[in-house]
Amino acid sequence: MTKKYKVLFLCRENSARSIIAEALLRELAGHRFEAFSAGPEPAARVHPIAIAQLRPGISDLGVLCPKSWLEFTGEWAPRMDLVIAMDACVARHHAPRFPGDPALCSWNFADPLADGMLEPERVRSFEKVFWQIVRQLSTFIELPQYAAAPACTGDASCASLNGATNPAIQCNV
Repeated sequence: MTKKYKVLFLCRENSARSIIAEALLRELAGHRFEAFSAGPEPAARVHPIAIAQLRPGISDLGVLCPKSWLEFTGEWAPRMDLVIAMDACVARHHAPRFPGDPALCSWNFADPLADGMLEPERVRSFEKVFWQIVRQLSTFIELPQYAAAPACTGDASCASLNGATNPAIQCNV
């Protein structure tokens, strides 16, 4: 029996960077990872430019929607192996404690929704962040500890995940 690594991506509104990372990880390595995303102040919908960036290569856009990070703190929430903040803003919101005591790290991508951008500049910003996330995830999924899904010995929780408690190993990509 094998288990997939569970990864939760966080950004403030969960409408751009974290959504892009969730969709890309699912598409690039869905056989080894379960990807989720959330934020402290979820938007009403995924940003249309994020959808436009994903549309050419992502097969299942219908599952993407902004969610509160509180959805991942309850008794029945999936137990994450790794939580990745997509910017420093998440830390200022005092992230809740996620069940399972996952490793935490920050990738700090620029916010394509920052105030003061005209539409053409915003589109370029989304495109730049999209490709930065692609590169970061491509490196991340090739790290030795994630080369294969963790093997379970009948216990679905798989408490030990090959160094999953060492955030330096997972985050410095």
